[in-house]
Amino acid sequence: MNLYKITARNKLRIAVSGKSGCGNTTVSTLLSQKLGVTLINFTFRQLAAEKNMTLQQVLEAAKTDSSYDKEVDTRQVELAKKTSCVLGSRLAVWMLKEADLKVFLIAEPEVRAARIQNREGGELSEIMAFTQKRDLEDSERYKKLYQIDNTKYDFCDLIIDTAKYNPEQITELIINKLVEKKLVEIVKCKA
Repeated sequence: MNLYKITARNKLRIAVSGKSGCGNTTVSTLLSQKLGVTLINFTFRQLAAEKNMTLQQVLEAAKTDSSYDKEVDTRQVELAKKTSCVLGSRLAVWMLKEADLKVFLIAEPEVRAARIQNREGGELSEIMAFTQKRDLEDSERYKKLYQIDNTKYDFCDLIIDTAKYNPEQITELIINKLVEKKLVEIVKCKA
């Protein structure tokens, strides 16, 4: 087993983004565990739970009330600025300008819908329709609120098609990039 030592100014901030079903939460969690840093992944799903609302209710409310987006985005960035972390969110690569490494996860809509179905259940056709609608609404909101075009992510350090790798492999790709950029170093452990 390898351990990792942060070499970048003793703080490391990694931003991981992608649309729903791309594996943001899974990859961000694994990465934070392997690196021993804080995971920040506060989303509309958690906000809905805090407000005793369904995800659909929060998404509907966010269409006309920008405070939902701003609360989630502000809380995440404020938390990320305080400590070494992995920030996993739809807008992390745009919002966390201080990120040492920016990773964007992609997957075809069918792959994403199947993952969401596996996680939450439901009819695949309904999930596909809901996800497509949510993607469009999210993109419109991000442009309106922040002038962010979430279809333009070519500035990221890594763009990974999550259909080609399992979460462990994706995590290793990210760690390899961190080592390559001399942001972390591998510390060998005796078994």
